[in-house]
Amino acid sequence: MQNCFLKFYVAENRRHHHKLIYEWLLEEAQQFGLNGGSAFRALAGFGRHGRLREEHFFELAGDLPVEVGFVVTPDEADRFLAHLAQEKLNLFYLRVPVEAGFTNGSQS
Repeated sequence: MQNCFLKFYVAENRRHHHKLIYEWLLEEAQQFGLNGGSAFRALAGFGRHGRLREEHFFELAGDLPVEVGFVVTPDEADRFLAHLAQEKLNLFYLRVPVEAGFTNGSQS
């Protein structure tokens, strides 16, 4: 089955509507009807502004990158990106074609 991997990179402490943006994205995707999503926190990273962020033992609340990803159909990706544009969000994303399926050959 041809799908696409829609992945967003956000700062760990960034917020939208008073929620952490990665939590907001997951909740919004679930309400939007997407079948699943995951968020992964990075150990270190830098973005378009060139500022390197790393985890240190003494930090309790960090500003590390979080990757939020969804495997969706091309139509779902189009609709979800349009929805996020209406929210006036400025998020960096990747959209990559992927083949997805289940090892037992079923569709669910």
